[in-house]
Amino acid sequence: MGYTYISSEEQAKLFENFGGTATNTGSADAQIALFTRRIAHLSKHLQEHKKDHSTRRALLRLVGQRRKLLAYIKRKDINRYRALIQSLDLRK
Repeated sequence: MGYTYISSEEQAKLFENFGGTATNTGSADAQIALFTRRIAHLSKHLQEHKKDHSTRRALLRLVGQRRKLLAYIKRKDINRYRALIQSLDLRK
């Protein structure tokens, strides 16, 4: 394949930190962490390529998916939500 924004090792480490194990890729926490990483990557790309509208659309879609998952976690366990927000440094 071509260029990847995150290596397999980094991705496994991310899933291990937020999902519990490297193979727990379905965990909402792990998905939010991965989405956050992808959002940061796409944001950096869009700063250089301002007219790349397909990337902008993908970024907005990712932000929406992350928002839905965060709302789910907030509804289920507010303490877990607060810990996740703090560890990912999402709210300033």
